Amino acid sequence: MTVCSSCSSFPDLSEQGALLIYCKIEFNFLVLESCIKQKYEVESDKQVLKIRYHSFTMLEQIVNDIDLLLQGNSTGVFGSWIDDQVENQPVLFPTMTPFDQLHTRISDRDFVTIINKRKFTHHIQPIIQLNDGKVFGYEFLLRPKDTDYPFFPGELFAFSQRAGLQSLLDSQARIGSIEVGAKLLEEGQKRFINFLPSSIYDPNHCLKSTFKVVEQFNVNPSDLVFEVVETEKIENIDHLKKIFRTYKQHGIHVALDDIGTGYSTIEVLKELNPNYAKIDRHLVDHCDMDKEKQQKLKEIQEVANANGIILLAEGIEREEELAYCKEIGVDLAQGYWIGRPSAHPSSNKLITNI
Repeated sequence: MTVCSSCSSFPDLSEQGALLIYCKIEFNFLVLESCIKQKYEVESDKQVLKIRYHSFTMLEQIVNDIDLLLQGNSTGVFGSWIDDQVENQPVLFPTMTPFDQLHTRISDRDFVTIINKRKFTHHIQPIIQLNDGKVFGYEFLLRPKDTDYPFFPGELFAFSQRAGLQSLLDSQARIGSIEVGAKLLEEGQKRFINFLPSSIYDPNHCLKSTFKVVEQFNVNPSDLVFEVVETEKIENIDHLKKIFRTYKQHGIHVALDDIGTGYSTIEVLKELNPNYAKIDRHLVDHCDMDKEKQQKLKEIQEVANANGIILLAEGIEREEELAYCKEIGVDLAQGYWIGRPSAHPSSNKLITNI
């Protein structure tokens, strides 16, 4: 099976090796060559610099010096690293990454290791049915696996975007969620798994590894719900439709997040027609006391009912919020008042007074 190189792990950064820098613009190459040769051991050929380093500290200093010389304009400058012990390695241009991304990776090596070696696990937050309080499924949330590599999930995802590693992290997180769910949950319990649509350039190709893991762990595809998480505006809705269609063709359900605020509007909900839609926590917050929020929730409920979409209210932190969402016919709910993320599944029924 051919796997997308953007979603594949890559060799660890070695403490001794050589940094390869390629400059499309000849002037930039000549400036770098002239200045870097004064300080480091350098070979050059066809606008490629091979700069040897003997420690991580030295490597960081080299990329910092290059950054200063480029004066913040790294357009057309690419780089990669090689093991200095292997002789006559060819320069593989497809393995090179834009310099600013390379600089980020070298400056934050622990984050690279966390992503590359999948040094994370998943905690699961329960999702209940509002008609009877029983557990319907769980959302999977990234958490540190190794005390030697602590991280905050938001920082890790932000780093992955700066370093051009969001496709790799997204793929690793999807696969890890499927594996953890197969070990912890019974068939029939839904597993809500986040994904970034911007990390999937061709769903038929990029999702092969995901579908392979589903088969490997004998997971019923209908138990999986892949949930769009995108902080930026959905610029290519046709592309997202194609991703949804690919998931559905494999028997997997899809969900749209943050309905009611930001870019996840009612119009987008109608056009994408997901299996599930999650109402944004800001709209749920004190919805029992806010007439404007109540009107917006009722509009979302009407659209969901008309299109056969199952609604999920997230961010429930008060009993009154849960009661109001149930009153207007919202199907599912999650939040700290119901249950916090945990390494283990909850009891079958969390809310007994429904």
